[in-house]
Amino acid sequence: MNGYGRPPFQQQQQQPFPGFRPGYQQPMHQQQQPGYRPSPTMMHQQPLPRPAFSPAQRPQQLPPQAFAPRPGMVPPGARPPAPQPINGTPFQQQPQQQRPPQSPMTNTMPPRPLAGPGQPPSPMRPPMGYQQAGPLPTPGMAPSPQGIQPSPQAAGLPPMQQPPQPSPMQQPQQQQQQQQQQNPVQPQPGLQQPGQQQPLVQQQTPIASANQATTPEQQQPDQQQQQGDQAHQQRRKRMYPKQVFMEDTNASGNFAAPVSAAATPAYPQMQQPQQLQQPQQPQQPQFMSPMGAAPTYPGSQQPAQQPAAHPQAIQSMTNQMGQMNLGGAPAQPMPSVSLMGAPPPVNELVNLCPPIRLPQNVSITNSPFANCDESYKCCTVNAIPNTEALLKKSRLPFALVLAPYRSLDDNEEPVPVVSDSVISRCRRCRTYINPFVTFVEGGQRWKCNMCFLLNDVPAAFDYDAHSQKQTDRWKRPELNYGTVEFVAPTEYMVRPPQAPAFVFVLDVSYSAVQSGMLATAARTLLDTLERIPNDENRTSIGIITVDSALHFYNFDDSLEDPQMLVVADVEDIDAVKVLLEKLPDMFRDTTNVNNALGPALQAAHKMLAPYGGKIICLQSTLPNIGTGALKSREDVKLLGTPKESTLLNPASPFYKSFAVDCSRSQIACDMLIFGGQYADVATLSCLPHYTGGQTYYYPGFNASRTEDALKFAHEFSELLSEQIGLEAVIRIRASRGLRMNAFHGNFFIRSTDLLALPNVPRDQNYCVEVVIEDDLKTPTVCFQTALLHTSCTGERRIRVVTLCLPVSNSIPELYANINPKAMISYLANKAVERALSSKLDDARDAVVNKLVDLLGVYKAHVLGSAQGSTPQLTIPENLKLLPLLALALIKHDGLRQSSQIPTDMRANAMNLLRTMPLQLLIPYLHANFYSLHNMPPEAGELTEQGLVFPPVLNLTAERIEAHGCYLLENGQHIYLWVGRGVVPQLCMDLFDAANYEALRGGKYTLPVLDTPLNRKVNLLIGKIREMRRGDYYPTLYLVKEDGDPYLKIWFLSHLIEDRTENVMSYQQFLQFIKDRVGSGSF
Repeated sequence: MNGYGRPPFQQQQQQPFPGFRPGYQQPMHQQQQPGYRPSPTMMHQQPLPRPAFSPAQRPQQLPPQAFAPRPGMVPPGARPPAPQPINGTPFQQQPQQQRPPQSPMTNTMPPRPLAGPGQPPSPMRPPMGYQQAGPLPTPGMAPSPQGIQPSPQAAGLPPMQQPPQPSPMQQPQQQQQQQQQQNPVQPQPGLQQPGQQQPLVQQQTPIASANQATTPEQQQPDQQQQQGDQAHQQRRKRMYPKQVFMEDTNASGNFAAPVSAAATPAYPQMQQPQQLQQPQQPQQPQFMSPMGAAPTYPGSQQPAQQPAAHPQAIQSMTNQMGQMNLGGAPAQPMPSVSLMGAPPPVNELVNLCPPIRLPQNVSITNSPFANCDESYKCCTVNAIPNTEALLKKSRLPFALVLAPYRSLDDNEEPVPVVSDSVISRCRRCRTYINPFVTFVEGGQRWKCNMCFLLNDVPAAFDYDAHSQKQTDRWKRPELNYGTVEFVAPTEYMVRPPQAPAFVFVLDVSYSAVQSGMLATAARTLLDTLERIPNDENRTSIGIITVDSALHFYNFDDSLEDPQMLVVADVEDIDAVKVLLEKLPDMFRDTTNVNNALGPALQAAHKMLAPYGGKIICLQSTLPNIGTGALKSREDVKLLGTPKESTLLNPASPFYKSFAVDCSRSQIACDMLIFGGQYADVATLSCLPHYTGGQTYYYPGFNASRTEDALKFAHEFSELLSEQIGLEAVIRIRASRGLRMNAFHGNFFIRSTDLLALPNVPRDQNYCVEVVIEDDLKTPTVCFQTALLHTSCTGERRIRVVTLCLPVSNSIPELYANINPKAMISYLANKAVERALSSKLDDARDAVVNKLVDLLGVYKAHVLGSAQGSTPQLTIPENLKLLPLLALALIKHDGLRQSSQIPTDMRANAMNLLRTMPLQLLIPYLHANFYSLHNMPPEAGELTEQGLVFPPVLNLTAERIEAHGCYLLENGQHIYLWVGRGVVPQLCMDLFDAANYEALRGGKYTLPVLDTPLNRKVNLLIGKIREMRRGDYYPTLYLVKEDGDPYLKIWFLSHLIEDRTENVMSYQQFLQFIKDRVGSGSF
């Protein structure tokens, strides 16, 4: 107890309100699903006891009654119920196409696809709690001598950590094996079980499966008997999901006497786990591959596809299994969850993306980095539909989300660089060599993974020019990393790399001077001159000041004061410093309220056009003179109406046409807009939108407030020191049958698939829609993004980002592999596009309609529910937070229906939705909410894993106590909510204030005190400001419960689970979606 709240309230606060358990998932046996019966292997039921055989006297054959099912016992998934014995009469032999009667002792189940590694088993497909050690016993046939053995999974332990103590059923087997060691039997070829001796026991001749290869040894009856008995006599070792699946598939073909997959020489790839780490024999004897039989590194792609060496066997097995998909992604039985009546588990927002499950050995190396990290590129679905018809039927959006030039965290390794200028590309599609190509003809040629053309390997590919020696090609970065950079040779250059050049256009009108913007900008620029990228003193800068006229300056050393501007080398740093120091005083007494931004931009363009560069414009007054003059058009009466979209589109065509001219000249433009009054952000943001720049908006800026000055100075300084890319183009290639269709982001589309970016800022997001033109015949597809740019150091480089995804023909698999983060980024881009082209109502409806389509298709084609209302809204587990994020999107400042959101603020919010990377976008939509007055003792403390944050709360006012103190942050703003009943001791310890009445609301700077609570909260705020990528510096606001009404409404608008204005609450939204899903046809 920290003394900051009443003890009864604290005890009640620790317990969530009734009916809510964080992360709680309703057991599947309690969900009302048509035709579902709980499995005996579930946790709420204990498995049936095994018969207590005596080790001394082991029965050779059990009576038929021992294998009869209990009355009323129907195994889940069995179509016809097993026939019951009448008066002890043994069962008749069942036809081969029917299922045999189930035994209550073995608890066997029909063969079904297993869950992938790390995935929970499907309720309709129970886990392999017990694995058969031999063929299923039937009346008139002796059971397997080995009996029934539990699998490691049944004991609840990892497969390799199972305790070695034998069970009562295993003791006789061990004694028998000890006796058999005296009379060893030569193992059969193809059974790789060293050190094990197998007995020769006569058994019925097994029936070979149709998909097994026949060898001369298998044609002999005696050896067939030995093989069938030896495979079941030995104790099974741990098997990967693929091996267990092959066992059950082979066993499902013949119920009389199935042949174990471990004893089938037709599948040499399926070996024991101890052998999986050994390298495979390559196809070409003279060319060795470093690939093992299966990757064993953490985070590797698990095997999910049958070996490619046996296509006929794979096809036969696929036909036998019916709806099971054996190609590409594995059939993942994603469990379903019910959303109605329970709060969303917001603590799981950080782990939303399902893993990518690729077939075995799809990459030529065992590197865990063969696929690019999702922060560089990800897809809305991690399993691609194989046809356009399937994509339309699933109604899934198919798009890529890119951030190819993102910044690196302190604990991240830099992108590997290939500096030997050996770049191997496909002759047809121009794809760069990557980890998913295939070497053929002894490694002399490689097959493109996009168009499958054979290409020659460069002669210098295996040669190090620096050491003059042969090198190991398998250590080359382009074969081990999905994200890599090449140092481009001269053929990738239209002209030599140009030096960075910056021209600053500074507003010196009356509002810029009075608000303190000019003085703060001059001081920040003066302090940041040393941080501007300037390798080898090549960087040039220029300054233009503008009000109703343009002011140029000369930095000649022979002059005491700067006079007229020329593009000067930064070596003349002293002259620049003199100008920046005198600049605020030069316009201190100005009364000019006009601004000629258009002519100033044209002058800057003429200065930079010969060699390209960057224009950084700081604007405080609405341009009202000369070219590009604007008028105030904000109309309060239009806010919140269908006509509001007209205010969000550019008012003048000059800025778009000027941006296109800048793009042709390799000139980018960044806008920093200070809004003391209407600034027309929608029009001015056209410049960064088409030139690859960024827009920063500071509403109500006043440098006299420390919070405003700190935010602007930090973001402006980070913008100047950013290691940007210049003269860049982006092209995205994909496998045959796929095509890039639409592009979203800040760039100019030069051709159908070439994006021109004069400036590539760090941590900017791009979204690309993809269409399927032809059916996909391969088990995987690849997407490769090539970013050709000039670094600040003057090197021409190519950053290549490669992503490989499996192909699926199953709607359940597609829905089990949806990436909700990429999905919400795509929806945000489409919603902003719809809002600008139509109206805000249409944008919100588009988000809701897409969510209804997804849940409707899932209900109809995955759950198999008929049309009509259902008591629950069921959704796959990986999408359980997608409705919450969709609600957060339509309640966001960029799209929310409200008449209280100024046009400039809404336009800026739309710009952020389009350009934010995923790491920033998710908290920007769904803020993080913490309780400070009753934090756990470890919260706010530094540990080896970093700073510990308090538990995340749901965004609802039900979590707010009258005497509590809370922190809410969304990456752009930080709010400290203080209830009116807060105890004075908390005010003293945290704010250094006597009581609640002594607190001042609004923008706030938290003092630094020598108290535990103040120290923890200051650490939390500091960590929030630095833990994410980007230049943004969140401003801190102190919100009192009875303070500024506008500030209070602004804070409460982030509590998206509550009803606000005309927007539904979270539970109302779920009910609305459920009604739409029940009434629709999918």
